Amino acid sequence: MDAVEVISDGAAAVAALDPIRARLLAELRVPASATELAPRVGLTRQKVNYHLRKLEDQGLVVPAETRQWGGLTERRVVASAAGYLVSPAALGAAAAAVPARAGHSLSSQYLIALAGRLIREVGELIAGSRAAVDPHPLPVLALDTDVRFRSPADRAAFAAELTDVMVRLAGQYHDTTSPQGRWHRVLVGVHPVPADVIVGAPTEESQ
Repeated sequence: MDAVEVISDGAAAVAALDPIRARLLAELRVPASATELAPRVGLTRQKVNYHLRKLEDQGLVVPAETRQWGGLTERRVVASAAGYLVSPAALGAAAAAVPARAGHSLSSQYLIALAGRLIREVGELIAGSRAAVDPHPLPVLALDTDVRFRSPADRAAFAAELTDVMVRLAGQYHDTTSPQGRWHRVLVGVHPVPADVIVGAPTEESQ
């Protein structure tokens, strides 16, 4: 099971966004049968089976095991990932948000457009890597931290210094002549923490 799966197909996105099926995907972080799931979600076993088939058709649910109970065979399934993100690609032409057209670097629309492009492009790279005859890990890097600025002036100074560092590093390592070189995107985003999020609180992963 992957930690996160990027959904780029529109039909798969529709299946995952259905409230009942989304609940089933959450329950299926561990293998379960329709009989086990039915009381958890308040549906009959037959209805759970119907929704599971729809999810399985989209590759969001996969077989886990079969067990024999007397003369009956119980089929258990599991979600393909522990969590999901819907790629802008699932929206087709409606998702054509180009960062360069979304505003300047201090625009929230620009940040969202960059984040959408990140999900779409990395999701496509993951899918391509899985389909390769000899798959290799993707050369990626992610950094994440929280900063509490004393004032808007400090935040502006931080942004200026961060920009200077990015420009210097890009100039130091950028090389358009090497035949072995490969283009990489470097994205840095800064945004306020939502009021209902407690920074430093235990997360699901740390519990």
